[in-house]
Amino acid sequence: MAGSKTRHSVLPGFRPTMAFTLMYLGLVVLIPLAMLALHAVRMSWTEFAQTFTAPRTLAAYRLTLGGALIASCVNAVFGLLIAWVLVRYRFPGRRLLDTLVDLPFALPTAVAGIALTAIYAPTGLIGGWLARLGIQAAYSPLGIVIAMAFVSLPFVIRTTQPVLEDIDREVEEAAATLGASRFRTFTRVIFPAILPAVLAGFAMAFARAVGEYGSVVFISGNMPGRTEIVPLLIMTRLEEYDETGATAVALVLLVLSFAMLFIINLLQLWARRSTAA
Repeated sequence: MAGSKTRHSVLPGFRPTMAFTLMYLGLVVLIPLAMLALHAVRMSWTEFAQTFTAPRTLAAYRLTLGGALIASCVNAVFGLLIAWVLVRYRFPGRRLLDTLVDLPFALPTAVAGIALTAIYAPTGLIGGWLARLGIQAAYSPLGIVIAMAFVSLPFVIRTTQPVLEDIDREVEEAAATLGASRFRTFTRVIFPAILPAVLAGFAMAFARAVGEYGSVVFISGNMPGRTEIVPLLIMTRLEEYDETGATAVALVLLVLSFAMLFIINLLQLWARRSTAA
């Protein structure tokens, strides 16, 4: 009988695949993070607190997390808008625009940093125009946000775009026939369906922005207490042969990033349950 036939899988069974999965994740992710925590344990609690609460360190944390949060919020809005245009409209150059979205993925971060600095410097194309308005982009926190937004934008677009493509147009047409306006259709029908994807893109964009180094160091100016990000502070401590202090700073940033991602995952779960309800 057809129902009694054994179903064969292309891959091996659950146990071998799970074993390889755990082994690979352990070697690539878990063991390095565990060693980071073990290295930081060498410090006493007093030394750890002094390292974490130093004014220079706190300023770097505020700038890095605050800049990443602002850049991710901006990308959540404009990334959704770009994804909407790419999915819902057909126009000349659409495929080229869709390809350019992935450019920050392929572009070396140093090249991105040099390009952004050249454009947003006071003598640059956009920076000169902003300077006449009294706005300094390069070598300021604004430049850091711009660099973080540049490298993290594709995450929002690529997570939202497939969900928009899967939304049935008949649902929108049904809402329109029931008298709903375009704004109400978007807020009550479309947005709840794509909210989990937007939050996922936001989370990945935030994580990418927090860890960005190459493009930010060129445009930030790297002034301690003003435009110094946490990854640069870690590199500075390593250059000063303060490996324990660098590990402590990195560990706190890791914990904060995990906490932020955990909160965003809870928001995603809430959004999915609200949509299902």
